[in-house]
Amino acid sequence: MVFSGMVFLFAFVPVVFLLYYLLPQAYGNAVLFAASLFFYAWGEPMYIVIMLASTAVAYIAGIFADTKKYDRQNAWYAAFFAVVWNIGLLLFFKYTDFAITNINSLFHSSIKLPGLALPVGISFYSFQSLSYVIDVYRGEVKPQKNFLTLGTYVALFPQLVAGPIVRYIDIEKQLSRPRPHDIQMFASGAKRFSVGLAKKALLANNIYALFTDIGASPHKDLSVAAAWLGAIAYTFQIYFDFSGYSDMAIGMGKMLGFDFLENFDYPYISKSITEFWRRWHISLSSWFRDYVYIPLGGNRKGTKRQCINIAIVWALTGFWHGANWNFLLWGLYFGAVLLLEKFVLKETLDKLPAVLQHIYALFFIVIGWGIFAYDDPAQLGANFANMFGLGHLPLWSAQTSLWLRQYAVLLVVLIIGSTPLMSKFGRLFNRYLPIVYQNIVEPFSMLFMLVMSSAYLASSAFNPFLYFRF
Repeated sequence: MVFSGMVFLFAFVPVVFLLYYLLPQAYGNAVLFAASLFFYAWGEPMYIVIMLASTAVAYIAGIFADTKKYDRQNAWYAAFFAVVWNIGLLLFFKYTDFAITNINSLFHSSIKLPGLALPVGISFYSFQSLSYVIDVYRGEVKPQKNFLTLGTYVALFPQLVAGPIVRYIDIEKQLSRPRPHDIQMFASGAKRFSVGLAKKALLANNIYALFTDIGASPHKDLSVAAAWLGAIAYTFQIYFDFSGYSDMAIGMGKMLGFDFLENFDYPYISKSITEFWRRWHISLSSWFRDYVYIPLGGNRKGTKRQCINIAIVWALTGFWHGANWNFLLWGLYFGAVLLLEKFVLKETLDKLPAVLQHIYALFFIVIGWGIFAYDDPAQLGANFANMFGLGHLPLWSAQTSLWLRQYAVLLVVLIIGSTPLMSKFGRLFNRYLPIVYQNIVEPFSMLFMLVMSSAYLASSAFNPFLYFRF
């Protein structure tokens, strides 16, 4: 079940929200926990046992990781067990087939692949469970004694399968107390959900069609410009796909009384790769900073150690996304660019005009998504050969012109949508014509987006979601 699916939008959500708002607030967590288990079990009922086991481990380990009640050594053992459990789950389900495949290739062996299916959302709920136990061990939060409350945190369906990664400390109070039904918060969440659904259904899905068209085209129709157009299409697609899902998750959280932290902040307006990673998938970047980079020593142990720490973090960030070499390469690529910016390019970049800084950042961002897009080494190599004129392609082709004409309007919309321009326009409109904006423009815009998105999803079988595979 996905947020952009008809079953979710017109069956699951109405029933869950009806129960959530009709029953007394004291039953809120029970409703959400039951709904979240049903949501997860819809696609893979067998793997719900793993998520419940992870919740149980987090619950028990969290209690014994409390250094205020137990001696530090025993608390450390509890926290260490939680680390081993969650990282072990990820390694087993996500990387077993990958490891065996590479062993077979390296040693010419024929070990049979177990063919494990990846439990949806395991990368997210494992990190959430792990951060909770570590925060208890650090003394940043108190252990949660109510299993239902902790289970609601781990399984909460708005952000279960694709984030954002929500730290327990950020919603502890909201989880532990009845959440008052706030109509303004609900309305704000509904608006956010509508925007996210439109980004996913109307923008991401349609520009992904261009990426797949270019990728599936015969060699005679391709050109260097078309290769770059395909990379740019994927760059837009992954942003509107993932940020749209985050918008829907944050919006639904507000509708249920939760304030999730932002996960995207217009990353494509960045002037450097360092800035880009402060704006892209903020919850993941923050997680690796707080639970990997800083514990490794961060920048406190000299330049050499800092470079090693950055390399480790970015190798792990790449592999977190998937069991394939292109993801590791993608992570190391961004780690290398960040190191170059930090120690070599910073002063030069700061002196450049803002427009050149934007071009610089976008160039390296598009290259990065070009690595991310292809898990087949042959496809990856061929695409970059085409992009940089090594694939014996012309600079332009008639088919390239056709694609540009066909997708010109959408590309303009995507460019504008990647900036805060529309948000600024809305605030300006609200400032000078608040009654018209709040009572006519805004509600009708949200309704229009909901209707158009629903109509598109109902009439199209093409509804991919990239981050489900991570």
